[in-house]
Amino acid sequence: QVQLVESGGGLVQAGGSLRLSCTVSGTIFSIYAMGWYRQAPGKLRELVAGITIGGSTNYADSVKGRFTISRDNAKNTVYLQMNSLKPEDTFVYYCNRLNRDFGSWGQGTQVTVSS
Repeated sequence: QVQLVESGGGLVQAGGSLRLSCTVSGTIFSIYAMGWYRQAPGKLRELVAGITIGGSTNYADSVKGRFTISRDNAKNTVYLQMNSLKPEDTFVYYCNRLNRDFGSWGQGTQVTVSS
């Protein structure tokens, strides 16, 4: 069974930065495009950023220019560097495959941005 462990969230002031990490085990990480998602209580999960196996990236308009997704296949880890954070970036953040999830989700990591 695939396991995803997200970390790096926390409380930060507006304008600050955080770097999220997600380590994947139980599968061959390098063959999958990966994404970071975020979700507020009672709301649908939304895609924030994606990265292909070749390293091409795409971003939601709301985070473009502020967030950077990257991956390290040797460490089975995908990262999300978040700069210039805004209060509206306050969510629980998750990673998973792009387009089709692994069938399970991690616990996520809470990001709270204060104004």
